[in-house]
Amino acid sequence: MKHGASAMALAATLLLAGCGGSGGSTTGATAVATPAPAPAPTPTPTPTVATPASVSAVLALDFANLVDYAPANLPAYYDATVTALDNTPAENALNNRIATLGRVLFYDRQLSVNGSISCASCHRQANSFDDPNRFSTGFSGTAFTSAHAMRLANIRYWRPGTMFWDRRAASVEAQASQPIINPIEMGWDSAAGGINALITRLQGIAYYQELFTFAFGSPTVTEARLTQALAQFQRAMISSSSRWDTAYATVFSATAPNRNLNATLAGFSDQENRSRQLFMTGQGGGGAGCSACHVPPTFALAANSQSNGLDAGETRVFKSPSLKSVGLSRAFMHDGRFATLAEVVEFYNSGVQAGPALDNRLRAPGGGPQRLNLSAADKAALVAFMETLTDSNLAADSRFSSPFRWVIRRLPAGRRPRRAVP
Repeated sequence: MKHGASAMALAATLLLAGCGGSGGSTTGATAVATPAPAPAPTPTPTPTVATPASVSAVLALDFANLVDYAPANLPAYYDATVTALDNTPAENALNNRIATLGRVLFYDRQLSVNGSISCASCHRQANSFDDPNRFSTGFSGTAFTSAHAMRLANIRYWRPGTMFWDRRAASVEAQASQPIINPIEMGWDSAAGGINALITRLQGIAYYQELFTFAFGSPTVTEARLTQALAQFQRAMISSSSRWDTAYATVFSATAPNRNLNATLAGFSDQENRSRQLFMTGQGGGGAGCSACHVPPTFALAANSQSNGLDAGETRVFKSPSLKSVGLSRAFMHDGRFATLAEVVEFYNSGVQAGPALDNRLRAPGGGPQRLNLSAADKAALVAFMETLTDSNLAADSRFSSPFRWVIRRLPAGRRPRRAVP
């Protein structure tokens, strides 16, 4: 989404110009005197931005020392083949001030109509920003969502950029406001005044006046700014520190066949290396072909994937989240019907159903759904491989934790939550 003129002006003030000189040597016998250069003007220091009292009283933020949300120290294999999948729009390039606002919005229960839940209530950091429950509890405390919350790690590397299981939102930005106006999730539906009623609420909160000014140059709250900030925060959730990442980094070669994804990995058990082979190798080569749809190194879904045959006759085309940290989840598939990774593996082994939207990679040579006929050992091995994708660093990264100094606890429906200082 395009920044307004004030945002562009703010961004311009953040740029630091660097200047450099060149030096050389003289080789002639005569030294030539040259005038002393005029002293360089003293650079104007970047003003330190003090954290307003209305912010520091509520949030553990330091405006003068923001955390950096830019990807840093990514492995070498997060190269052009990965950046080509980045769905970040040019008009919403990362800005740490805006991403910091997104972090606050993500954890603030004021975004729900009765102040009872936040985005983080259903996307919990400890579970790779997934909900450990099959269905999430809405703002009322008594109604539940009809789909399982999706993991958020590596959502920036889903190149189509569409969001939700059914891909109905065109981008992360378009998705961000949908739970807010959902009548079950956060409750700002038309009967509650819609997104404009939420905007009115946020306009009246002192720390948001300061945060929006800090991020965009003016205190005006808009839906576009809300979704822009939430999208930036979520796209920053990059997973590249699993055991698999650490081991693969030692064998990666951009010029090797299949980028050395088939190489034996040091530190992996025999079972884990067997499962890596099954995952990375196509069925024609004796593997299960999982990587054809769940593409390493981000393990996000391939852009051209179709239905996975979860139900017979399926015509819908779903997307799935990245498999990074899938071992931290407790429910799987769009409706959370499977409670374990072993059930997921068994589904792909023997349960894929025929349908008009079934992905060709899940079809047997005769056209029907695939049957992998894996041994019990190989099925257990695939589970073991997916466990190696767990990124404990992301699950504990303080940049993605709650910035609030207080905790809000859910109370019975109809009662406003109280702020409790830890």
